[in-house]
Order: sequence, then structure tokens, then C-alpha cells
Amino acid sequence: MVEMSDPTELLRARGIAVTAQRLAVIRAVAKHPHTTAEKLAEAVRSDIGAISKQAVYDALGMLSEKGIIRRIQPAGSPALYEDRVGDNHHHLICRTCGKTVDVDCAVGYRPCLTAADDSGYEIEEAEVIYWGTCPNCLPKRKNKPSIPN
Repeated sequence: MVEMSDPTELLRARGIAVTAQRLAVIRAVAKHPHTTAEKLAEAVRSDIGAISKQAVYDALGMLSEKGIIRRIQPAGSPALYEDRVGDNHHHLICRTCGKTVDVDCAVGYRPCLTAADDSGYEIEEAEVIYWGTCPNCLPKRKNKPSIPN
């Protein structure tokens, strides 16, 4: 497996043409995991200059499809992207600020969860998102007056 530290070789190993835009998107995702396409587009622009939002979306889609980056779609939120691929880790998201962190598999092997009834499917992956309040937001939440019913 080619390491993310060499995005040029990673693209070549997957048969993908190496472009400045694709390299910039990979670098942005590596620097800013769990980030939206909008924010990644800003990071790419600050790295290489002008690039259309559509070019960033296209690169993110292709890189996700090829397994170079991972697209996470939390319910009710925009898609997030990260470069941690190849394992079946999960995510913990703060309901207050949206901070997202990786959570390793509780079971320790893929697919991390055994379905009570697999309905004949061969399970390849499990995606779990834990929702809660991060340590930075917890004091704010505890100090908020409760609203009477």
C-alpha cells in the first residue's frame, strides 16, 4: 500500500493522472481532516491559487471513488472528507460545534459490527457515527439554563 505521504505515487499507483489540482486537494484533506468541500476549496485556493469550486468537487468525488480519501455523510450535515482510509474506523461528532474525531473500531476487526441478522448479505463495512458534546462545548452546555416545558 502506498503511503499518503507521497500523493504523487499514490495517484500513479491507482492509474490516476497527476495534476497540481489533485495534489492540492489531497494535501488539503490531509491537513484538514473531517472538513467540508467548501472549506477544502478555500484551502486549495490558498495553496495553488485559482481553482473552481467544481474542480475541487470533481477531484473529491474521484479521489473518494478511488479510495484515496474517504467521504463521510453525517445525517443533516454536509459531506466531510478525510485521508484515513483502509480501516473501518468510526466518528464522534459534537452536536454543538460540529467537531469530528476518529473513533477506532470497538471490536478491532472489520467490519467492526456483526449484524443481528445479515439477511444473507456479505458485510464489508460498518459506518457508525456517535453524536455527543465535545469537552470544549460541555461546560457551555452545562451552564445553559434549562428551558421549562
